[in-house]
Amino acid sequence: MTPKRSPQTPLTGRVALVAGATRGAGRGIARALAEAGATVYCTGRSVTGRPSPYGRPETINETATLIKAAGGTAIAVRVDHTSEREVTALFRRILRSHHRLDVVVDSVAGEDPLLKQHGFLWQADLRNADAMFRQGLTSRIITAKHAALAMMPAKRGLIVEVTENDIIGGGANPMAHAVKTAQKVLPLQWATELAAHGITVLAITPGFLRSETTLQHFGVTEDTWREAGKKDPNFLVSESPLFVGRAIAALAADPKVRHRTGLLLSSWELAREYGFTDYDGRRPDWGRHKIDFSVLPPEWIDLFRTGTDLEIEWLTTLAARARKFRAKVPS
Repeated sequence: MTPKRSPQTPLTGRVALVAGATRGAGRGIARALAEAGATVYCTGRSVTGRPSPYGRPETINETATLIKAAGGTAIAVRVDHTSEREVTALFRRILRSHHRLDVVVDSVAGEDPLLKQHGFLWQADLRNADAMFRQGLTSRIITAKHAALAMMPAKRGLIVEVTENDIIGGGANPMAHAVKTAQKVLPLQWATELAAHGITVLAITPGFLRSETTLQHFGVTEDTWREAGKKDPNFLVSESPLFVGRAIAALAADPKVRHRTGLLLSSWELAREYGFTDYDGRRPDWGRHKIDFSVLPPEWIDLFRTGTDLEIEWLTTLAARARKFRAKVPS
């Protein structure tokens, strides 16, 4: 997949950091930000000679090479985002070199196998719980903390948490539920705290993402991905990782992005508004897609139905309470 370089580079002169740029959404986001003209720092643990701890071949060096081959600017830096010492050093390096930081996107642990293992509450294997929370959540808090500190002096900046689906529910096991829910709710709290400092914080989800892992699962490549539609018709509405990347690039270039702070957004909704497409000219819209549930186990459908009904009731009640509380707060 070789995207055409956009003739517009609205992010020229800006500096971005993509944590978890090794593969999947993180790689696509790094490529899209560079395509839009930004200098992009690509971080993660997997580098040449030191591959993924869970057996994936992709590296941040490979991501940086793809960006440079397309005419962009990228710097690959190995960083374990669960280490505050390493994260602190990363932000100091960026500010020392560029004296600014405009965009920080966190996609760390997006495809961590531990977060993908399915199991109900009563089936939970808690032996790896601490590692899952540290990799998928603590790392996000560490990175967001230092992103805020780096951006506060300039009173501007965009922090984006990449998550999974555009409702509160999500995750395949209790630990994953906690991690994915926090990735959506914490930006709301951080947006509140950072509003006075001019920093925008939000969460975003791709649709049915054609990551390297997903392509491998279906036994196809990016060139032959439509063949997977024979196994799962929903895959025909999938998007490449570049699509959600272009969504974030559009947000970063929008002078009114602060009006969205605290929100949970999606790639397909932003594509409708900003008019960008995937690398092949398509504009996949997962939100308008009528999902074919026949490929899923019947018990999952019951679970989705119950979960969404309860979430609607929960959010409706919570919204009413929030309005009542807001009425008590002086304007």
